Amino acid sequence: KAELMQHRGRAVVFEDFDDYKARINDPDLDVEANDILVMKHCGPRGYHGMAEVGNMGLPPKILAQGVTDMVRISDARMSGTAYGTVVLHVAPEAAAGGPLAAVRNGDWIELDCHSGRLHLDISDEELASRLAESDPTAASTLIASQGGYRQLYIERVLQADEGCDFDFLVGCRGAEVPRHSH
Repeated sequence: KAELMQHRGRAVVFEDFDDYKARINDPDLDVEANDILVMKHCGPRGYHGMAEVGNMGLPPKILAQGVTDMVRISDARMSGTAYGTVVLHVAPEAAAGGPLAAVRNGDWIELDCHSGRLHLDISDEELASRLAESDPTAASTLIASQGGYRQLYIERVLQADEGCDFDFLVGCRGAEVPRHSH
């Protein structure tokens, strides 16, 4: 919606897709119509393969108020047939230690689509402190330590803004994308 293209709201954070599924329908979810839904750990490393899980539906308690759109932010992707005011492919993703990993419930986030700005309203010092106190890459690192293709993928996949390709393949072949490639 046009009015959401410039918006400031309180973050309601889901740590990953499973957390979102477990809590979104909870009638006691602490969420209001002007809040911003944030889902982390769904990018190329966090949700291996970067599945289409970014099409977050609204909480039923908000839908019951007649609200049909909210700002939603994630490092995930979603189908082109989904809808709403959704910021996707946030990079670097949470599982790669990007700023999304530091977002907590109640933080204020500003979205200004007209100026291309997405801002987590905490100080640089607080951001650094939050990222230092926990390891946002822990889940992927644990999986990667088991070896094989998954380890190769997690350690070498590029971020969404870089094409989610393996870093060692960059520059090794042409850039042509075949028709209907998705």
